[in-house]
Amino acid sequence: TSAKQTSCNRKLHSGIISSFSVQSRVMGLMFYCVPDMKAKLSVLHLNSQHILIMHLSSCPPVCLCVCVCACVLNATDRLYFATLRVKPKNTANTHYFSTDEEFIYESFYADFGPLNQAMLYRYCCKLNKKLKSFTMSRKKLVHYTSHDQKKRANDAVLIGAYAVIYLKRSPEEAYRTLISGNNAGYLPFRDAGVGECTFNLTVLDCLQGIRKALQHGFFDFDSFNVEEYEHYERVENGDMNWIIPGENSGIHVFAGYPLHAPEAYFAYFRQNDVTAVVRLNRKLYDGRRFEDAGFEHHDLFFLDGTTPSDLIVRRFLHVCESTDGAVALHCKAGLGRTGTLIGCYLMKHFRFTAAEAIAWIRICRPGSIIGPQQNFLEEKQHSLWVQGDVHRSKQKLVQQRLSRRQQIQQQSRQQQLHSTDSDGGRQEAMSCLLSSMDDLSINTTLYKSYSLDEVRGGTKNKNEED
Repeated sequence: TSAKQTSCNRKLHSGIISSFSVQSRVMGLMFYCVPDMKAKLSVLHLNSQHILIMHLSSCPPVCLCVCVCACVLNATDRLYFATLRVKPKNTANTHYFSTDEEFIYESFYADFGPLNQAMLYRYCCKLNKKLKSFTMSRKKLVHYTSHDQKKRANDAVLIGAYAVIYLKRSPEEAYRTLISGNNAGYLPFRDAGVGECTFNLTVLDCLQGIRKALQHGFFDFDSFNVEEYEHYERVENGDMNWIIPGENSGIHVFAGYPLHAPEAYFAYFRQNDVTAVVRLNRKLYDGRRFEDAGFEHHDLFFLDGTTPSDLIVRRFLHVCESTDGAVALHCKAGLGRTGTLIGCYLMKHFRFTAAEAIAWIRICRPGSIIGPQQNFLEEKQHSLWVQGDVHRSKQKLVQQRLSRRQQIQQQSRQQQLHSTDSDGGRQEAMSCLLSSMDDLSINTTLYKSYSLDEVRGGTKNKNEED
């Protein structure tokens, strides 16, 4: 026990504080909990040894309940997450901030999170700015939240996601830090349905979904266009969200709500390389209007709020796997049926767990996947993983055959080129040989002619002499 802790413990027994307990020491931070304090709390800060120090002064008995739960999120011990009952004041060494009133989830029914992708992006920008601020370079940053369990869960996802994206923590490391010390667990998220919740989505599920999406290149906050996201998520602008965007993700899939006439989407679809449209609800427009404009259109109807048959799942996956461009998927509201089929695609082709798929889809498009559809994805997870493994094995085999064929073709071209060069060399050598023989023939003829004349001349001279 440190000297400072011993000093604090001595103050306990003076009768100023009725109850005081050391909870645990995690990540170099000492936690203290004061459930019932009959004293004036004048200063509350973290010292250089990361021990929570409370400077108390005597005062008339006052009933005050304070619960401090904090955890350190980064290696430099500058970033903390805390749950406080009272709003703290900034000190010379500590900057406190809260986002409880800034980032607010718009619920459909009993759902309360997680917060959407735009809010996560804005939070990360806000925190990066604080960490890089020159005026705060020597201060500890404490993101605090209240004891409202819904706000605590949403804030935990925000700061946990920051740790995963920017501090390169694994989801498990970030979550262990968030529940360390005296921090209680977090309220699990639920679906946007009106009935009893049958599936709990945890903070850890959300962090794992974000990490999986990050690994597969589904988002990059260095190039993320938050204004575009917020523009198109509004109903009057199409209520559209990309779930699997990016060049590194293969097929691109986004979900939407068909408020406008088909013609209203043509320009956006062409601009974003959308080549196929899949409708899951009853016919509210003529699909030929998309086909006449050059888009594929597929009808895969199943009842609202229900789960798709195996045939519909296979047909949807086939559409995605056989389409060169992006796939636009919609149902009546673009939430339940749409999110369920996209979840199937994520599990088959990217090996998302059902919980990771639900978490990521809801971060992109809040309210997605409702009621029994959540349990359906859990049940289909293993079989879709197996299908995905088989699909990737076939693709790998095809690629190997294609690569081998290309190698053979390249070798054949090289051999033909070499053969052509050899034939050209032989032809050139033959031409030289023929040229030499021609020269030889000419020289021989000239020599013979010269010799014959010489002989004739010699004979004539002899006759003249005779």
